[in-house]
Amino acid sequence: MSSYRQLEIYKISKDLAVRIHRMTMTLSKFELYEEGSQVRRSSKAVTSAIVEGYGRRIYKAEFLRYLTICIAECDETILHLDFLFETGSLKDEKIYKDLSIEYQQLTKRINSFIQWANKNWLTGK
Repeated sequence: MSSYRQLEIYKISKDLAVRIHRMTMTLSKFELYEEGSQVRRSSKAVTSAIVEGYGRRIYKAEFLRYLTICIAECDETILHLDFLFETGSLKDEKIYKDLSIEYQQLTKRINSFIQWANKNWLTGK
């Protein structure tokens, strides 16, 4: 694999982060800067951790550590979506459910990739 851009988890996480960003732009001004900011940061952190981990891929343990961080960031993103929905700031239940489910599915994909990489990733160290 010559680039992180070829990773399915990268493609999915980037698409979701863009969707989260666009969704937060529809929030009230207060939530745009409060919870909206938090969910934008955590969703983008998933993608950033994939990229940073891939950059350190020669060190298998580092690569796996960053992938584990991705799972934590997915969980945090789901939590922020829960807060937005449960406080009434995110009123569209379909968007809430779709994004939550897709982040749960991404978490499973990342976990599967971690298991695969742990067994198959060849490194110099």
